[in-house]
Amino acid sequence: MPIVMRHRVVATVSAVALGAAVLTACGSSGGGGEQGSSGPVSLTYWAWAPNMDKVAAIWNKKNPDIKVTVQKQASGDDLVTKIITASKAHQAPDLVQAEFQALPTLVSNDALADISKEVGGAKDAFAPGLWQQTTLGSDAVYAVPQDSGPLMFFYRTDLFQQYGLEVPTTWDEFAATAKALKAKAPDKALTTFSSNDSGLFAGLAQQAGAQWWTAQDQKWKVGIDDSATRKVADFWGGLVQEGAIDNQPMYTPAWNKALNTGQQLAWVSAVWAPGVLTTAAPDTKGKWAMARLPQWDPAKPATGSWGGSTTAVTTDSKHKAAAAEFATWLNTDPEALAALVKEAGVYPAATAAQTGGALAASPDFFAGQADFYAKAAEIAKTTAPAAWGPNVNVAYTFFKDEFGKAAKARSGFGAALTAMQGATVADLKKQGFEVAR
Repeated sequence: MPIVMRHRVVATVSAVALGAAVLTACGSSGGGGEQGSSGPVSLTYWAWAPNMDKVAAIWNKKNPDIKVTVQKQASGDDLVTKIITASKAHQAPDLVQAEFQALPTLVSNDALADISKEVGGAKDAFAPGLWQQTTLGSDAVYAVPQDSGPLMFFYRTDLFQQYGLEVPTTWDEFAATAKALKAKAPDKALTTFSSNDSGLFAGLAQQAGAQWWTAQDQKWKVGIDDSATRKVADFWGGLVQEGAIDNQPMYTPAWNKALNTGQQLAWVSAVWAPGVLTTAAPDTKGKWAMARLPQWDPAKPATGSWGGSTTAVTTDSKHKAAAAEFATWLNTDPEALAALVKEAGVYPAATAAQTGGALAASPDFFAGQADFYAKAAEIAKTTAPAAWGPNVNVAYTFFKDEFGKAAKARSGFGAALTAMQGATVADLKKQGFEVAR
């Protein structure tokens, strides 16, 4: 399940460019270079994924001259805050596990090094939409993708058959399916719109082509209230207003019960959904299937992301090349990727590792769908580009506040989206960033 950012992280005003425009990582006093030493190199890696020490042990056995020590950390904003604080004191680790949306904040605080020269050869191992998120719109590369969360459509095969429903391939069909179900079974709902889950809404906007933060003439341009996002907001807001879908948040006892009893028939989620269903709806094992997310334009298939992280090298590292070498190995080497799946339970970002090996068999909860990971891999290749900025946490907080009120009142999401845009722009200005109109 993705990490929800909970606490505010204040980005400094030292960021002046994105790539050549708004965000540039400047070398810190000890960062970027290789420390002259004839002895073994010791690297420290801050990560939250479980059992990363077991994965690093494989590297250490094969690379005695570059020892990596994993230090388990909290995730989300807690880790971002800790990295920024450590970086300002020039005491940051060599490597960090950072979520995609956290990269601009870390770069703007001069915490991450440009490793484009060291990892550029890894680019083709990943879907273009994922690699793009590590470049921040420039020639600089600030991380190597580690895991991803492509969005998909999960549904109860038995209940779809019972109510004579077809799996929707477009969002128009999705809306029609939701209404058809309500007509047949008023006490059921196709799914819910959850105002608690900013990351899901961001992924749905991403699929539609949204670019929430971009650079323009050395200024940030915020596009949260752009036409693509408004299309998504109006679509879901309309379904909530009509009562065609539920308006309750996810990850609550009530939501778990709705899934477990079949009160809700489907879930728009990410590739990690089977793990959640195992605990949320244990009585439904074997009754689910996965399909591609409904499309806005079937001729141009696309999906968004919900979750995902990277491996980045800090500006404090005195062994930048060695750290980048480990980051590349961790996320592209077949043995390392197999260990990430087995030990850390992640869905690897590297396309070559998304089928076969540790992912040869379907998740136990989807045992009836033999092609689960083969289909997931094809969907992951269509991940649309995403554009993150230095105050994602502020946007996410206002999403939960404003969309939460609108969802509860069933009043539509137009005003909520405008409020989210305005709050994000105001925060950037407050922090000292220049913002384009």
